[in-house]
Amino acid sequence: MIKGPDLQSLKMSDLTQLTAALLEFRDARDWRQFHSLRHLITSLNLEAAELLELTQWQSDVEIEALPANPATADALRDECADVLLYLLLITERTGIDLVAAAEAKLLKNALKYPVDRAKGSRAKYNQLPAAADDA
Repeated sequence: MIKGPDLQSLKMSDLTQLTAALLEFRDARDWRQFHSLRHLITSLNLEAAELLELTQWQSDVEIEALPANPATADALRDECADVLLYLLLITERTGIDLVAAAEAKLLKNALKYPVDRAKGSRAKYNQLPAAADDA
């Protein structure tokens, strides 16, 4: 589990074991034949849309309450799991180390969004105010 900005507690073995179990599940059903990269990416997006559908026509208050309701919490959990499982299939197929990619992306984002310029702002990196020493 990730604690704060420290990713050291995220064990690659957890994702590796989950991916292995997923591949075993898939292969036992002979579904690899249906898992072209295009189909996996499409399916990931369809599952993400199902996650989004849980919020359709609801207020922010109703959406924040989703985890408190057992039925919607279960649906939320299932859709998040579906998104993760398709993402694992995509990264396995393409040879992407998901943990390394996430760490690299966090580093890129830290450079684009320095705390002194981005804290409390929703502005995109190219819209942030100039650094004080740039003025």
